[in-house]
Amino acid sequence: MHALIVYESLFGDTEEIARAVAEGLGSATLRSVDDAPRDLAGYDLLVVGAPTHVHGLSRPSTRKAAAEQARGNPQHEIGLREWLGGFRVLPPGTTTAAFDTRLAKPRWLTGSAARAASKVLRSVGHPTVVPPMSFFVEVVNGDTRLVDGESARARVWGATLARRLDRTGPGRG
Repeated sequence: MHALIVYESLFGDTEEIARAVAEGLGSATLRSVDDAPRDLAGYDLLVVGAPTHVHGLSRPSTRKAAAEQARGNPQHEIGLREWLGGFRVLPPGTTTAAFDTRLAKPRWLTGSAARAASKVLRSVGHPTVVPPMSFFVEVVNGDTRLVDGESARARVWGATLARRLDRTGPGRG
C-alpha cells in the first residue's frame, strides 16, 4: 500500500496527528498542504487532515486570523479546501479517509473539517472508506494543544485503517 497523508496545520496539532496516523499505517508519505503533489498516481490511499475553522475547512480569512494568533507563524498559501478543490477527479482505485482537529465539544457546536473534506472527496467520486474522524484540542493559556491521548488514538485509527485496507484491498473500501 502506498499512502499519502496531506495535512494543513498552523499550530502543529494537526501535523502531530498526521504523523501519528502515518505511524499507525506503518508507512506513508507525509506532505503539508503547501508541498502536496497534484499528481496522485501511484498512491492507493489518500488521507487528508485539517484543523476545523468556523465549522469546516479553513478559508483565507480564517487562516489569516489563525496566523495572527499564532504569533508570527506564517500563513499557508493554500488550505486543504483549495488543494482538494483543484481536483475534478482522483485516480481510479484511490481509497480516501479524512480527519480533523477541533475543540473537544459537540460537533454541532464546533463543526468538522473532516466532514467537509469527506463531502469534497465524495464529490470527486471517492467517498471515504471510514467515517470522518476528529481528534481533540484544548486551549490552555491562549494556546491550543492536543488533549492527552489523542496521538495514541490517531495511531490506533491509522492501524485500523491499514487493517481494513489489507482485508478489502485499496479502492474497494
